Amino acid sequence: MTINRVNPCARWSDVTVYNGIAHFVEVPETDTSVGIREQAQQVFAQAEEMLAAANSDKSRILSCTIYLTDFANIDEFNQEWEAWLPEGSAPSRACVKAELANPEYLVEISFVAAAK
Repeated sequence: MTINRVNPCARWSDVTVYNGIAHFVEVPETDTSVGIREQAQQVFAQAEEMLAAANSDKSRILSCTIYLTDFANIDEFNQEWEAWLPEGSAPSRACVKAELANPEYLVEISFVAAAK
């Protein structure tokens, strides 16, 4: 089977699709000076772009690993998460506290989704 890499560079690909399953990671890229709600919204908007690039959408997300720098933000993050997902389509997920590569990031999410 062919591995499809979207926008590959030396360090990563925006999306990697194999056997109908898309894998990708998103961090806030627009404005890291904002709070968790706004950073989550940035990640979700970027995720929708990557899902579209993989011929998928947010209703087809299979699982996510959510990395938060501070669990004090989890309630606000969860409110944004629940508002973003279509009803009845919540994926399996893990949520961990982590130190992220950029100290301004409050959230990073690793996505696995079914391509159409």
